[in-house]
Amino acid sequence: MKQDVLSINLLFPVLNERLRLENGIERSMAYLKENVTIPYQLTILDNGSEDETPEIGKALAAKYPEVSYVRVGERGVGVAFRKGISINTCNLVGYMDIDLSTDLKYLGKTIEMFQNDPNLQYVNGSRFSKESDTKGRKWYRKITSMGLVLLLKTLFHMKATDAVCGFTFLRKEAAEQLVRESSQDNGWFYTIEFLLRAERDGMKIYDMPVEWQEDYNTTVKVWKTIKNYLIQMYHLKKAFRQEDKLRK
Repeated sequence: MKQDVLSINLLFPVLNERLRLENGIERSMAYLKENVTIPYQLTILDNGSEDETPEIGKALAAKYPEVSYVRVGERGVGVAFRKGISINTCNLVGYMDIDLSTDLKYLGKTIEMFQNDPNLQYVNGSRFSKESDTKGRKWYRKITSMGLVLLLKTLFHMKATDAVCGFTFLRKEAAEQLVRESSQDNGWFYTIEFLLRAERDGMKIYDMPVEWQEDYNTTVKVWKTIKNYLIQMYHLKKAFRQEDKLRK
């Protein structure tokens, strides 16, 4: 059976990113033009920015036919990710952090893997694989991130070595299936649930070691995020138990 020609949609959830948005899109476009031969789109998903992000996003969309700017209106990576998947028309869809913490060369590697393996459904970037190279990570953020992974492995038997690298790509059908199955959490935990449900569904996932650079200007509030993770883990564990009962 002949495989359709692949295309890819890069989703960039942003909130008050006037300092990084233009650089992130320009660098991504330069890489794509030089290294990627399949059709591509870049979608800026604005979670309700109150700075100059909308103006910058609209200017980038006017400059590049491949770039679109979408005002989501609500805050949270989860709601932006869902919105991006709902409007996506490409075979492959995924999100990247606008700071491009994950080296862009892994985008090319991701596309190549999907091209070579029609059964591959999910590529999950990992900072904690043995082959990964993480630079500039503050000690307390390294501890909290590794603690999260340990909790996920303990509570959900997660196989992946990382859950919030900020580099995730899926086939269109797999992404849409996971949206139907997942909760309506608007925060970062939504991307974790996505991965856990993909594992639970038996999807073929590649846990990709990456080169990753810490960005000290991140807008993520670490301790607030951790609190939300703990609450959402409790709710997801409860949901999984109920789903298991219904399956029996």
